[in-house]
Amino acid sequence: MLLTAIDPFIQEFERQFDRLTRQAAGQGGDALMPMDGIRRADDVVLRFDLPGIDPGSIEVTVDRGVLSVTARREEEFGENERVFVRERVMGAFTRRVYLSEHLDPDAIEAGYDNGVLTVRIPVLERAKPRKVAIQRSGQQKAIKS
Repeated sequence: MLLTAIDPFIQEFERQFDRLTRQAAGQGGDALMPMDGIRRADDVVLRFDLPGIDPGSIEVTVDRGVLSVTARREEEFGENERVFVRERVMGAFTRRVYLSEHLDPDAIEAGYDNGVLTVRIPVLERAKPRKVAIQRSGQQKAIKS
């Protein structure tokens, strides 16, 4: 029998990283909202780069295990101004992250500071590491295999 260590949080981030890599190579548009994901003991923290975004345009939603981040950057040109170089992308940006069933979608928190949106998702109690008591001889019940 072969046992492998699987961390569902890491697996999901690896999938997201692969998707981001493909998009950065020109195969999609989410590369405009780069993300870091950090797994800690009690939560998962996602950080999205959203420079120049009006905080009022940011929306974070959760629907059936999918976290969606949507933001909008509007044109900033006056009536008598002509654009001669345009490199900044304007419009709507969306990023979706599939959440593990080990995370608590009802307790998500989000904050925006210095162009970075931080989303904290708590790990459910049942998914946290716990210590298993070892019974000593004379105290243990029969363990069937």
